[in-house]
Amino acid sequence: MVDLGSGDGRIVLAAHQCGLRPAVGYELNPWLVGLARLHAWRAGCSGSVCYHRKDLWKVSLRDCHNVSVFLAPSVLPLLEDKLQAELPAGARVVSGRFPLPTWQPVAVVGEGLDRVWAYDVHGSGPAVASCGMPIKAIPESTSTSILRTVV
Repeated sequence: MVDLGSGDGRIVLAAHQCGLRPAVGYELNPWLVGLARLHAWRAGCSGSVCYHRKDLWKVSLRDCHNVSVFLAPSVLPLLEDKLQAELPAGARVVSGRFPLPTWQPVAVVGEGLDRVWAYDVHGSGPAVASCGMPIKAIPESTSTSILRTVV
């Protein structure tokens, strides 16, 4: 599970606490990365979650199957292009607060500021792990409940 623009790390931490492994956050602001690591330490998860200070535009998503975003609407059109170009078929994207502008959600949960949208990435075939086993994205109920937990 990858959170792009992970901020204070609460989505990554909630994903880990729901059993998603690995749970990784990418955030450019060094203060927020530090705060995220502090929150993980306080929760007893500092060795189990990972936060990187890295620009989300420079992160490769080719091996990611579950992505969360909680970003400003102004960046979402560009993010759609990156997600479509890099995510494997079968990946799930969950967006909090603001929907992806041109994608059709498979689920919408919540109202107002607590609304989240789930999207599935379609492609020419199922996503396959390096061992040849099909990979399934996390279920709608899990992905949306993680974001609803933290919004």
